[in-house]
Amino acid sequence: MAEAVSLKDVWVRYDGEPVLEAVSLKVEEKDFLAILGPNGGGKTTLLKVILGLVKPEKGEVKVFNMPPVKARRFIGYLPQRSQFNPEIPLRVLDVVLMGRAGVRGLLKGYKREDVEEALEALSLLGMEQLKDRFFRELSGGEQQKVLIARALASNPKMLLLDEPTVSVDAEGQAKFYEFLKDLSGKLTVILVTHDVTAIYPFVDKIACLNRRLYFHDSKEEAAKEILKAYQCPVEMLAHGLPHRVLQEHGEKGGREA
Repeated sequence: MAEAVSLKDVWVRYDGEPVLEAVSLKVEEKDFLAILGPNGGGKTTLLKVILGLVKPEKGEVKVFNMPPVKARRFIGYLPQRSQFNPEIPLRVLDVVLMGRAGVRGLLKGYKREDVEEALEALSLLGMEQLKDRFFRELSGGEQQKVLIARALASNPKMLLLDEPTVSVDAEGQAKFYEFLKDLSGKLTVILVTHDVTAIYPFVDKIACLNRRLYFHDSKEEAAKEILKAYQCPVEMLAHGLPHRVLQEHGEKGGREA
């Protein structure tokens, strides 16, 4: 399988303080990867490195075997916080059409093809019936789905999502992760989250990041490394098993609870 992302010994510092330290990572095309870690651990910075928005002071970054700035047109991105001004009276379809700007060009008008792609993206998320509603009138969860549709509207080869379910309820989260699992059969998905339990059953691989990256091809092996990333007790719900494992402070082993 071809590589979607390749990072080798990547270092990033802000004001002299290290945010990413010696990060190396390979993500194959059509992988579904979750990046877990504590707040301030560098997860958002890592996505920005992949997008070419942050340039490492050291290390090599390739996205689809090219510099990340050149590969950006192949990436759909949902940042952690929307920059939308709630006073701007944009309709849902207008918001999703913004995802076509990278394909069409910022100063060029939208064509029928763009509208069709935007409607298809809304349909994938079950939101097509809201296309004429004002974005500011939607609930937080509905707004988040519209922003995801915007990221999909350009038909990307890779989707980067930074805490995409922050405003979505538990039932909606499960449905959304199932949707991403299906979607990963068509494109690469990299998702940043702190919710270990919710995402674990759906992803193919897990990387744990707290400045340094802990990564295994097997998500079961990666689960063993989560403690290193969080540096605190982490409860892992063992799906399909009649127990859970809870790591204590200062213990090398776990105990059954």
